[in-house]
Amino acid sequence: MGSLKVTLCTGVAAVAATAVLAPAAYAVDSGGVSVSPSTPAPGSDVELRVADCAEKTAVAVSAAFVSDAKLTLAAKDGVLVGAGTVRSTMAAGAYVVQVKCGDDARKGTVTVAERQRPAAPASPVAPVDAGGGGTAQLAASDSRDDARPEPPGTAHTVTGLVLAGIAAVAVALRGVRSRSRGTD
Repeated sequence: MGSLKVTLCTGVAAVAATAVLAPAAYAVDSGGVSVSPSTPAPGSDVELRVADCAEKTAVAVSAAFVSDAKLTLAAKDGVLVGAGTVRSTMAAGAYVVQVKCGDDARKGTVTVAERQRPAAPASPVAPVDAGGGGTAQLAASDSRDDARPEPPGTAHTVTGLVLAGIAAVAVALRGVRSRSRGTD
């Protein structure tokens, strides 16, 4: 019974922590549209939520999104939920998100963060033509079949099975010998 109490207490603590931290993950505008994360980078995905909507579906429209985001009714809490993708070419700034909820129009804002550019590429994407004698020509050619070793064939399989059988017989004989010495 002690482990049941610990499990229940842990579950209650996890729910309480989620309830406290969950609202901080969303930026809620006075218009009722929540966007998470509130400041996405260009090209990233966002989650949209609209509470207290009379409709079962709605569409979120914004110039910041690649396409309109379809919102659907979440399980019993009456909140419309959907996802959208911020255009990868969007400039940093605040953009309006509009959702028509029955006769009501809800508005929110998504603030696109500045694009972070890496200082240098992580690794080369093609062989570098830097001399190397005859190896540079081999690296640059499309010789996938030549570079790939052949998989084991029937001869390798049979050899492996024979060796495994010999090992099994050796172990069995050793066990029989050790038992016969122990009983004498």
